[in-house]
Amino acid sequence: MKSCVLMAHVPDTASVIKVSGAGDRIDEADIKWIVSPYDEYALEEAIRLKEARGGAVTVLTYGPERAQQGLRECLARGADAAVHVKGVERTFADALAIARVLAAAIRKVGPFDIFFAGIKGVGSDNSLVAAMVAEFLDIPHVAGVVKLEIGDGKVTAHREIEGGTEVVEAPVPCVVTAHKGLNEPRYPSLKGIMASKKVAIQALSVADLGLDEAALAGAEAGCRWKALALPPAKSGGTILKGEEDPAAAARELARLLREQAKAI
Repeated sequence: MKSCVLMAHVPDTASVIKVSGAGDRIDEADIKWIVSPYDEYALEEAIRLKEARGGAVTVLTYGPERAQQGLRECLARGADAAVHVKGVERTFADALAIARVLAAAIRKVGPFDIFFAGIKGVGSDNSLVAAMVAEFLDIPHVAGVVKLEIGDGKVTAHREIEGGTEVVEAPVPCVVTAHKGLNEPRYPSLKGIMASKKVAIQALSVADLGLDEAALAGAEAGCRWKALALPPAKSGGTILKGEEDPAAAARELARLLREQAKAI
């Protein structure tokens, strides 16, 4: 089966995020960029499918030049091909623009039998990109999958829901978004790292896909970042000592929750 993995290149979850001087984006200085953690599960599932049933895995991303680093890592882990749609920063915060570009790229470089993505990106996708791509391609979408079975012409996906597991069947092609627990992602091997350096990454511009990037960032944008701000610093908190008079401590707690925290 031919699989396509949608990959986002995002700040490391351990990064200390700072707001840029303009106040409308993050300061990228000293940021380490990685493959979005949930996309690692998606990639691993695609590679396992290839190992079990044959086929090939193509990784697709939309992002700036640095996103090639993420594509190389995916190739080192076992992907066969990579496609990089290069774009401007103004569109990267808009899940709708990202989905439009990815869907157009899929139409150009496809077809594929199944699509994988992480349930969410550690960035600005708002868990929307994969579902939007499925809608643009007019194919089914199954979200948050923790177990996947591939049959003839269909997938059976298990999703964790509150109080149990939901089992969903969908015809292929379809989009499957991976949740933690679907598998255990592998690390790149030395052989894979060396081999990945020899793979030519297919580069496309947004214009190559028949889209107007200026319009995606402007009139057709689904959202725009107007300002970013870090949350206020947390105070040290209040400690109530109730060993000697628990009832008084309880009354004080209730007062603080009502008058200070406005929680009750």
